Amino acid sequence: MEFIKDEAQLEEMLSQPSKEVIEMMKTLDGDFMLLGIAGKIGPSLARMIKRACKEAGVEKKIYGVSRFSDETQKVQLEQEGFIIIKGDLLDGDFIKTLPKVKNVIFLAGMKFGSEDNLSLTWAMNSYLPALVAEYFTDSRIVAFSTGCVYELMPVGSGGSKETDIPLPVGEYAQSCLGRERMFEFGSKKYGNDVALIRLNYAVEPRYGVLVDVAKKVWNNEPVDLTMGFFNFIWQGEANGMTIRALSVGSSPAKILNVTGEDTISVKYIAAEFAKHFGKEVTFTGEEAKTALLSNASESFQLFGKPKVSVDQMIRWTAHWMMKGGRDLGKPTHFEVRDGKY
Repeated sequence: MEFIKDEAQLEEMLSQPSKEVIEMMKTLDGDFMLLGIAGKIGPSLARMIKRACKEAGVEKKIYGVSRFSDETQKVQLEQEGFIIIKGDLLDGDFIKTLPKVKNVIFLAGMKFGSEDNLSLTWAMNSYLPALVAEYFTDSRIVAFSTGCVYELMPVGSGGSKETDIPLPVGEYAQSCLGRERMFEFGSKKYGNDVALIRLNYAVEPRYGVLVDVAKKVWNNEPVDLTMGFFNFIWQGEANGMTIRALSVGSSPAKILNVTGEDTISVKYIAAEFAKHFGKEVTFTGEEAKTALLSNASESFQLFGKPKVSVDQMIRWTAHWMMKGGRDLGKPTHFEVRDGKY
C-alpha cells in the first residue's frame, strides 16, 4: 500500500492480525484484559486480539481498564464490543475488584513529563506493577517495558541484547527497570508465566521517532544529530509480537527486545523526509559514537523478522503529514541522552 488515506484505514492496518496470531488464538485458553488500554498502543492492540479471535472462530471476553480521561474513547471501545472498566489503577482496592482473567497485557506507565513528577513516575512504573503482579497471580502476563533500561551502545555494535546487564540512566529508565523487577518478583513468587517487552521504538504516522524527525523537517527546524541513530518497528507488527509473547512467557520472567532489524541514521531519515517534502534540511550537533540501540534477534527467531520496510514507513509518514493527518502530540524525546524525559 503506497499511502494511508485516513484514520479508519490506519486503525485497520494496525489491528490486522497475522496468520500466526490467528492460529495462536485457536489454542490459547482464557479471556483477555488490557490494563491501560487508553494509551497510544492499547486500542489497536485490543482490536487485533478481537479480530484474531473472530477469524480463529473462538469467543473470548476482552476487558479494557483505564481512567479514560477521554470519555469519547471509552464510548467508542464499548461500542466495538470491549468490556470497559473505568478506574484508577493506582488504587489497590480498585484493582481487587477486577475480574481475574488468564491473559493480562500491561500497558500502563508514565514517560512524558516524568522528570516533572518523579514520585508519580515511580508510582506508575514500579508501584503499580507490584500491585498487578500481586493480584494476577494465576495469569499469563505480558508487560511493556523499554529499551531505555540499557546503556547507550556503540553505533556499530548491533545494539543491546536481553542478556546484557541493565544500566538505566535517569529516574524514568530506573523506574522502568523497577517495573520489570516487580513482575519478575511476582513470576518467581507465584510461578506464573511473564514476558517483558523492551520496545524501542514503535512507529505509525501519528507518533513515533519518524514523526519527531519529520516535524522538524516540515517546520524548517534543524534536526539534532547528537543521538544520531535508532531502531524502530511498525506498530502493527509490534502489536502482533506482543500478543504472541503470551505463548513464550516463563517463570522467571522472559525478556524480549522488540524493534526493527536495522540501525537507522537520523541524518538519512531527515534527508528522505526532505525529498518527500521538497524542502532543505539543516542539522545541529554531531553524531555521537553511541546511541540507544537494541538487538531484537531473539524475537525474530521466535516470531519472524518485521515485514514493513523502513522506506515504506517513511513514505506513509511523509504522506500523512503532507495531507494534514492528525498528530497525537506525544514526542518520543529520542534525542535525550541524560535520561531526563
